[in-house]
Amino acid sequence: MATLARRQKFPFPEMTDWFETIPGRFSAPAVRIEDYLEDDRYVMRAELPGMSPEDIDVLISDGVLTVRAERTERDVDRNHSEFRYGEMSRSVTLPPGADEDDVKAEYTDGVLTVSVGLRAEKAQARHVEIRRSS
Repeated sequence: MATLARRQKFPFPEMTDWFETIPGRFSAPAVRIEDYLEDDRYVMRAELPGMSPEDIDVLISDGVLTVRAERTERDVDRNHSEFRYGEMSRSVTLPPGADEDDVKAEYTDGVLTVSVGLRAEKAQARHVEIRRSS
């Protein structure tokens, strides 16, 4: 209720929304993601609404998965817009054992899903000999 009362007193309520997004206004917007392990794959889902697959680039190199996308602004008159335009990107470090040659990407309903295979190789525990120092 206090928030509602505060917004009613402010002469330009949209300005408070603008101030909340200041960091995003002066830097490239980040792609929002979620990631998890599923069976024998690492899965990263990226939220990219309103994009087409041609506007999205998926790169994988040296254990890092990068998603880049660009939304171009249409030349139309509008009263208000909260859309973000320009280039967006996000990079994540892949888990150990990720197979960079086994990568699949799919784009459905504004969500890009990238899955990377994980090798079954796991480091075996080994006994370490302790030497007595003199």
